[in-house]
Amino acid sequence: MNVFDSLLEISESLRTHKTRTVLAVLTVAWGIFMLVLLLGAGRGIQNGVELQFKDDAVNSIRIYQGKTTIDYKGLPRGRQIRYDNEDYKQVRGQIDHVDKLTARYYVGGDSTVRYGKQQASFDIRGVHPDHLFLEKTEITAGRYINDNDLTERRKVVVIGAKVVERLFDEPAPIGERVSINGISYRVVGVFSDVGSQDEEETIYLPITTAQLVYAEPERVHQLMYTVGNASYQESKDSERQVRELLATRKNFSPDDRRAARIYNNLDEYKKITDLFYWVRVFVAVVGVGTVLTGVLAVSNIMVISVAERRREIGIRKAIGATPGSISRLIVLESVIVTSVAGYLGLIASLGLLELLKATVPENEYMYQPDVNTFVVVAVTILVIVSGTLAGYLPARRAAGIDPVQALQPS
Repeated sequence: MNVFDSLLEISESLRTHKTRTVLAVLTVAWGIFMLVLLLGAGRGIQNGVELQFKDDAVNSIRIYQGKTTIDYKGLPRGRQIRYDNEDYKQVRGQIDHVDKLTARYYVGGDSTVRYGKQQASFDIRGVHPDHLFLEKTEITAGRYINDNDLTERRKVVVIGAKVVERLFDEPAPIGERVSINGISYRVVGVFSDVGSQDEEETIYLPITTAQLVYAEPERVHQLMYTVGNASYQESKDSERQVRELLATRKNFSPDDRRAARIYNNLDEYKKITDLFYWVRVFVAVVGVGTVLTGVLAVSNIMVISVAERRREIGIRKAIGATPGSISRLIVLESVIVTSVAGYLGLIASLGLLELLKATVPENEYMYQPDVNTFVVVAVTILVIVSGTLAGYLPARRAAGIDPVQALQPS
């Protein structure tokens, strides 16, 4: 029997047993549909969580001021720890893996910003040029703060897109002058923020200018830096070095974590990636289990098919059909059923994922659910292997039918 005759035979068998065929197809299609959908949804949830890291560099370490909670070298607890320019220099010079480094000076209180007849209040921060990379800021017009601005203490500002919307009639007011708390500054750049539109209501100026204008020439409120391509463990070593450096400079215990509050963004990122590793494992186990359930259902259906066709198979063997040809026919039928069903389930699940991608807005719970090419190829292979496994035992049973017993009247 050639391949064409085998396909005709299988087609006739499937047409004759419509109910059995439909049940087999639905069972496998549902298993593949759920497997791909679960994998895609898992990826979408992971993407949503990772959106929370878009606002800041993932490899960043932030150092906040705090109060001592441990008595140390005769000094009482409750002391306020303050940072200064020398701390910034020491971190740059002594700490391993420092790549981009900035300090922040916060202009406190309500900062009134005026342009012509328009006025509003915004967050004002003095920063170093490397701050551009810590906040994942995108310059849309002009430039960011540079070293010359710091050296010459220039009265220049870089303003967020929301600031532009509220104060100006033009999208890129480069060269215009704004008044901040009565002091005039020239706009040299406009930025958008990758992660948070709230950040776009911020105005940045050179930290040296902020320190001069507000009469705190050495004051720093916060330190931030990235660790480049350092590993997670190397980032932890860098974090420890920073704490020890500041503890020495500010006379507090290195064990006092409230004195210098250090936030390593890689800690949170590692927790998320570790969590989603196990989520992917769980999803894969559940999905494969669903597929295997479908395979068992198809295998049972093929066993029933062999039992129904027992007399037919006996006649085939009586007129010369080999056990191998009988086995191949059963296995081929199983592969065709599972392949068609798997393809339908795959197409349906991919279609639903595309629909979700197009309709679900960006959020931190589900974003861009998708599966990659590897998953699609793996599912295709799984379908073919499943079809072979589903037909193997029924095929062996069919090949072992005794034609004499099969042809005896029941």
